[in-house]
Amino acid sequence: MGLRLAPVDGSVGIGLFLGEESSVIWIKENDVAAVTENDLDVRRRLRSATWRQRTNLFIFLGPAIVLIFLLYVVPVIVDIFISFTDMGRSLAINEFTTKQYEKVFAGDKRLPQVIGLTFVYVFGTLAVFNVTFGLVLAILTTAIPKTSGIFFRGVWLLPRMSPSVLYIFLWIWVIDPSEFGLLNQILTNLFSVEKPVDLMTNAPVMLIIFSNGFIGASMGMIIFTSAIRSIPEHLFHAARVDGAGGLAIVRHVTLPALRWPISFITIYQTLSLTVSFEYILLLTKGGPFFDTTVYALYIYGRAFENGQYAYGAALALFLIVIGIALALLGWKFFDMKKLLQVPRIEVQ
Repeated sequence: MGLRLAPVDGSVGIGLFLGEESSVIWIKENDVAAVTENDLDVRRRLRSATWRQRTNLFIFLGPAIVLIFLLYVVPVIVDIFISFTDMGRSLAINEFTTKQYEKVFAGDKRLPQVIGLTFVYVFGTLAVFNVTFGLVLAILTTAIPKTSGIFFRGVWLLPRMSPSVLYIFLWIWVIDPSEFGLLNQILTNLFSVEKPVDLMTNAPVMLIIFSNGFIGASMGMIIFTSAIRSIPEHLFHAARVDGAGGLAIVRHVTLPALRWPISFITIYQTLSLTVSFEYILLLTKGGPFFDTTVYALYIYGRAFENGQYAYGAALALFLIVIGIALALLGWKFFDMKKLLQVPRIEVQ
């Protein structure tokens, strides 16, 4: 909207623009005061609306932005600062140096083993349990009667809702290498296995994958169940009318509708498994002989058990970079940008 002076019927007039050159209303001189006052009123209302929008933005997003800055940005800045020092158990800083990064790239002989184990642990747990097994549980519990499915999912969720220490106590009882362990009792009484099985010593990597996978599958189960419940019922009915069996319905109806939930679970659980280590710490403490020490647990051990805070900070900075890289890679690979696009068809 704008104003322009021009001659109208031999006198001075004002043109009121409504957005385009063709959309002009010419007003004579005696109506100038009314037009000017109306234009100022419109401008005043626009300024008031803009101010309200900015105020609401500050009120509702301000606290979240402050928390994100304090809980995410500030720790990263502190981590970067400490990684360029020689801070040890005494917390004293004597010099600023790049020795920690030199140690990461050349001096730490244990690091390649830790990185390789982390790769096996993350992608083994993700592929077998968090995505695949969670998807199987969701499909099975939605195929049975609704009440039974809700009960089963509730029971499976109990370990996730219980304290981590309690969950690991159950696993310690299950894998106890003595004859009183649950696994050895089952093997002895049902399969006549005479020699007790010691998973802690003989298969520690499989043990941490199973212990984390069983509790990790619960999240995928809940997300996939919600997605399956949201599929229109007439699609299943039409598939049955066309003669499709159970597996065909899963393949051609259910799985295509679960593309975005599967993508989300894959990205989220990859990041979660990369940075978490509490179950491994409680169950195996990273042993025996670093056989179950993943990267995040290695950082914890170096920093808080050995007192090498500067070296731990340098390792943690690489973990941050790895996490960002994995998130961007997953975003690009699964084309998650399409999930945020405005729908082309509006449903009234």
